[in-house]
Amino acid sequence: MDSIDPLTGLLDRFGCLQTAERLTATSNCKGQSFAVIWIDLDRFKKINESFGHPGGDEVIKNLAVRLRRVAGRAEISRMGGDEFVLLVPQCDRIQAEQFARELADTVEELIHMGNMTLCPTASIGIAIHDREESSLDLLERADRAMYAAKSRGGNGIVCSGDEPIPGRLGITLAREELSIESTLHVALETGGLCLHYQPIILANGEIEAVEALMRCSVNGVNIPPGKFIPVAEKTGLVTRLGEWSLLQGALQARQLQEAGYHTKVAINVSRAQLISPKFTQALHAALICSNVKPELIELELTESLFMDVSDTVQINLRNAIAAGVVLAIDDFGTGYSCLATLKDIPAKKMKLDRAFVTVLPEDPRALAVVRAMTQLGHELGMTVVAEGCERQEEIDILLEAGVDAIQGFFYARPMPEEALLKWLQARNMK
Repeated sequence: MDSIDPLTGLLDRFGCLQTAERLTATSNCKGQSFAVIWIDLDRFKKINESFGHPGGDEVIKNLAVRLRRVAGRAEISRMGGDEFVLLVPQCDRIQAEQFARELADTVEELIHMGNMTLCPTASIGIAIHDREESSLDLLERADRAMYAAKSRGGNGIVCSGDEPIPGRLGITLAREELSIESTLHVALETGGLCLHYQPIILANGEIEAVEALMRCSVNGVNIPPGKFIPVAEKTGLVTRLGEWSLLQGALQARQLQEAGYHTKVAINVSRAQLISPKFTQALHAALICSNVKPELIELELTESLFMDVSDTVQINLRNAIAAGVVLAIDDFGTGYSCLATLKDIPAKKMKLDRAFVTVLPEDPRALAVVRAMTQLGHELGMTVVAEGCERQEEIDILLEAGVDAIQGFFYARPMPEEALLKWLQARNMK
């Protein structure tokens, strides 16, 4: 016999656990998904303080009647206090989210208490049963999702997997980010990282440099940089990735040098690396281990990093120049450019962001900006590179505007180191 909550006539906590266990067994046997929707009223403590516990009980009974009215085939439980759980058989995420919105609307119907009108809202968490998952784990996920909704200010819905979770380093991450963080650790330990290289082509067709771009693959699954780089930045792993990239890029420059190609390798440097006192040590270690000529290493940094006046950043920049490596301004034109300080930036290259390129040649204003930035770069003694070029008409107008070199899919996509060597050999044979 089901265990009943005496105030509402709904299942109580024990009844909920029993029903969840039964639905879990059915789900595992038949392969049918089911959903748990956990509802917690916002600011219910204020209701108890204002109307006393009898008034609070009236609100709970009122809400129980409303929820029963719209529940359909869902089993409703009162978990205690102001928390309700609905167990919905044969329900996927899309259906659960739609049902949760209906429940939220139901909760928000006005409640009249004497001469006052209450406008209740709820924090709602959703969890969809995973095959072979226990009923307790499922309920716990729904509970966590509800608390995530409450932590965002209440009056919201969060589906399990979207709520923030503490990662290995104590940083709050979404569930997908937590999985990516774990994958990055595995990649660092098992060799799941590699660098792909994209050539930068001068106007005369010569190779000016190749940019090293990080890739991550674990157990045959590739994670796009747009996903793993932000997670690495959040968790601090970007420093380890950056040190690894420095060493591997330097080793590749040495390999190209031995193959007869005096080609620079451009390596991206993050803010986390440059604000670290250990950056200079990591750079020197990469140069020593690779035994490469320092002038074949180019470090790409954003404008804001060059303009950071903190002692550590400025010391690291001076040490990099003293070591003989080349510095480049990456994504120029998209940051907070300050022309007063631009003249003091010790960079030898300026890379124009692709945002200026993709609208060419149709956008005359963008072309005017490109011409101005190119002239400015030349006056400051910099090589000017346009990024993200994919069409011949873009390249024609950029070269006409005075840009020195082109980087983009039109010439080559990023490629593994073995493919790069073959590409360079094939290009030399033309």
